[in-house]
Amino acid sequence: MCGRRERNSPGRHDEDFSFVSPVVKYLLFIFNFVFWLIAMAMIAIGVYARVVKHAETALACLAVDPAMMLLVVGVLMFIITFCGCVGSLRENICLLQFFCISLTVIFLLQLAAGVLGFIFSDKARNKVTQMVNNAIVHYRDDMDLQNLIDFGQKEFACCGAMTYTDWSNNMYFNCTANNPSRERCSVPFSCCIITKEKVEVINTMCGQGMQVVEYIDAGNVIHTNGCIDKVVDWIHSNLFLLGGVALGLAIPQLVGILLSQMLISQIKDQIELQNYNLKHRADPWR
Repeated sequence: MCGRRERNSPGRHDEDFSFVSPVVKYLLFIFNFVFWLIAMAMIAIGVYARVVKHAETALACLAVDPAMMLLVVGVLMFIITFCGCVGSLRENICLLQFFCISLTVIFLLQLAAGVLGFIFSDKARNKVTQMVNNAIVHYRDDMDLQNLIDFGQKEFACCGAMTYTDWSNNMYFNCTANNPSRERCSVPFSCCIITKEKVEVINTMCGQGMQVVEYIDAGNVIHTNGCIDKVVDWIHSNLFLLGGVALGLAIPQLVGILLSQMLISQIKDQIELQNYNLKHRADPWR
């Protein structure tokens, strides 16, 4: 049953006693307020990316529009944390139960997604490969997408999705004979092997014509391995780090669930005490 704890009236014998712990109450409020601010920031970034950047065409290659994902997650976080803030301050059981149930559902969905991703890892890999290939097609359509791909290829020392010839899927780097582009049969400069001696001056044309060069010879100039295999290898070698990140995401949710359950239990105990006092108010032997 939903309810809110009533304040004690002056003159009652137990006016200074309360089952509700101020520590739990305000800790839950601060917890929700911090994530409420994060939700506001996510909504602002999502609106900016959606309205100002106008990157719908280029980002259509991704399974989910990042701007829309930020907006949806931000709005959900805003609603849930708002209920948590108000529920903790007003000691409202309805809002606290909504907050607790929402966090529990989100936690279980994340857990299920992790398990399904592990079980169907091959399908997940194929889906990611398809997304990367689609991103390669739209490489020149949006500067942010281009910078993202370049960053990934530099960071993981890779080129293309499965191999460097995947760049032939892009209209500018396509290796067909009737392609008039000056970048025909080339790869982006982010595929190039940059040694410490070459850091000061980067040759942005270092990938020129690399798609028609023999694999072994191309490996002396560019990274020939695809980014999917590199990312998979990185995941396998950083399982403890990823586990720590997953734990870092899970702990705040579990803390929120625990605090909200504690506060709900305390509020119910306080309501029972108040009902008992009201029933026995006229009893001189209480």
